[in-house]
Amino acid sequence: MATELTIPKLEMSMTEGTLAEWMFESGDHVNEGDVIYILETDKTAREIESPATGIITVTVADGETYPCGTVIGEIA
Repeated sequence: MATELTIPKLEMSMTEGTLAEWMFESGDHVNEGDVIYILETDKTAREIESPATGIITVTVADGETYPCGTVIGEIA
C-alpha cells in the first residue's frame, strides 16, 4: 500500500509552503527517516523526512509553492 506525501502544516498559521528541493527522483529507493525534500515557509526552511521505506514517485516540481495538504508524491 502506498504512502501519500503531502505538504505538511508546520505552524498553526501556515497555509502553503514552497518545495525548495527534492533530494530524490522518481524511481529512487528511500528509507524511512531519509530527508526527501526541503520545505520553505515564510519563517524557516525544514528538512522533511520520509515516513516510509520504498520507491518514491514525485508528482510535482520543486521550486513551486503548494497549499498545505497538497499531494506531492508517494512511496510504495
